Amino acid sequence: MSLKNVFNDVLNRGEENKSEVPKTEMEELEHEQQHIVDRLDHERRLREGFGRFLKNPLKVLTEQPTNILIVSIPVALLILIIGFSVLIATSGFEALFTNTLFDDVMIISILVALTPLAVLHFRDASRTRSLEEALPNFFRDVAGMNDSGMTLPNAVHIVSAGEYGSLTPYVKKLDAEMSWNIPFVEAIVRFGNRLGTPLAIRSVDLIAKASKAGGDASEVLRAAATDTYEFFNLKTERRNNMLIYMVIVLVSFMVFLFVIAILVSTFLTTMAQAGAAAATSGAGSQFIGEVDIFFYKRLFSHAAMIQGFFSGLVAGQMGEGDAVAGVKYSVLMLAIAWITFRFFI
Repeated sequence: MSLKNVFNDVLNRGEENKSEVPKTEMEELEHEQQHIVDRLDHERRLREGFGRFLKNPLKVLTEQPTNILIVSIPVALLILIIGFSVLIATSGFEALFTNTLFDDVMIISILVALTPLAVLHFRDASRTRSLEEALPNFFRDVAGMNDSGMTLPNAVHIVSAGEYGSLTPYVKKLDAEMSWNIPFVEAIVRFGNRLGTPLAIRSVDLIAKASKAGGDASEVLRAAATDTYEFFNLKTERRNNMLIYMVIVLVSFMVFLFVIAILVSTFLTTMAQAGAAAATSGAGSQFIGEVDIFFYKRLFSHAAMIQGFFSGLVAGQMGEGDAVAGVKYSVLMLAIAWITFRFFI
């Protein structure tokens, strides 16, 4: 091989190496980018939908009161199916009409389905009321500090040392974010989203838009404090005004139970004894027929349970403007009616 051929061969190999190195680096870069995309997609799936539920099921079930129905309803249906199956297997299909165990299984299933919802909704309503009560004071204090010449981050930092009840952890989080040089508008929007109450989101939106428009921060915060205070007062006033109607609903239910108890223990018992005596003497067909006390007790118990359940929903709608808020009353009155007829009447 001539020297010229050797030189050309070396040059060709050099060109091949130059072309191979960038290609290998490109493949590694693409592989790394694909790995990053896959990780981001995996994290997104964990934060949304069913993946988020699998990652932290307790948090998902308790962050909204109605989410607990995902578990409570299937459990209630399982209890209902098992209870009916055992009842039919042991006593036959006619036991559904002649045995109060049918009612017991039904009521227990309803209580299992609705009691967690009632507890979580009551807890969420108490949290919302506590946050909204402290929110006007927080806005007013920040506005006062800002009026004294402090910057908003310093004002929030000073205010965060105060006590605002259940709002305090959120204020400290806002202070931490602003200390990291996060703009006030962005930090206050995050603050409202973390609170998650309609009043907080509305007030924060007002502050953010007014701040972006170039308004005076102190005046904006003071206006938000006034609006929040008035709105909270209106809700409190409405609840207090409607309290009497809620009491009327509860008292009327208790009166209904009392009337039924008197009716069963006196009138129906007397009629049953008279019917039995007439049947014994042979005059039953002319005087009075046989009175089935079990049938009437069961009929009255169903009427009381239905009234208690729906009266609770009405009380919640009237008193708090939300039928779901009445589930706690429904559960309470349903349990009272069931216990009354199961153990006392």
